[in-house]
Amino acid sequence: MARSPLGARRMLLLVIATVVLSYLVLCLLVFLFQRSIVFPVPPGAREPQMPGATLLRIPGREGSTVYVLHVPAPPGAPTVVHFHGNGDQLADQVPVAWRFKEAGLGFYVMEYPGYGLAAERGPSEQDIYAAAEVALAHLHGALGVPRERTVLQGQSLGSGVAVEMARRGLGARLVLLTPYTSLVDMGARVFPWLPARLLVRDRFDSAAKAPEVKMPVLIVHGTRDEVIPVDMGRTLGRLFPHATVRLVEGATHNDVFYTPGVLQELVRFARAGASHVDTGHPEP
Repeated sequence: MARSPLGARRMLLLVIATVVLSYLVLCLLVFLFQRSIVFPVPPGAREPQMPGATLLRIPGREGSTVYVLHVPAPPGAPTVVHFHGNGDQLADQVPVAWRFKEAGLGFYVMEYPGYGLAAERGPSEQDIYAAAEVALAHLHGALGVPRERTVLQGQSLGSGVAVEMARRGLGARLVLLTPYTSLVDMGARVFPWLPARLLVRDRFDSAAKAPEVKMPVLIVHGTRDEVIPVDMGRTLGRLFPHATVRLVEGATHNDVFYTPGVLQELVRFARAGASHVDTGHPEP
């Protein structure tokens, strides 16, 4: 028996209402649980073990503790302050620390709130910024490393942290490995059917901050990055006033740092700032 026009209209409205409700529920779920996507905290908590390095426990805000692995720099050498990717914890940074130590630089890397040793509170953009500022204040104050010999370096998620610390003037040079323009832009690419600009809570908007960062910037991005599109690195290179973009042919997201020649370029860039401090010559 043929369905009446009124019955067909009701059925159509029901289908539309179901689709709209399902979409709104999906948006709500993404909003509520997005931090488990943005911050895929690795399981367990491991203390980093490295001869010549010290695990610092720095009092943080609201009774928290900021955990930092510190490799002191040789006299006159810069210290690289590294902010790692979202799938790592502090103990995973030991191989990176060894490479910079062997190159004759200091190394300083903190545990993100919500990760590993600092798992007592969940991660968020603002909590990571707060912990990073505490860590850098300790480096510049108690450890006596001047800002002029501090190189801020961020990889993947950490690039957004490094940019914010650079915007606050807490270093002299900035290195960005496989950086994104913002997490809003990343959300729009990964979930193009969702209103990312309304849903994303932790924005890490490096693109908006870039024009304020006047220090020298080195951006390194693999041409085959399968996580963060290489065009985001190119875009940031146009937004920072003093940026150099190094595209690593064939490198993917996780192997760009280990590509031959990249470490040497990072070390040269870091030492150029230390040379400026030692000689008193103006910044190029």
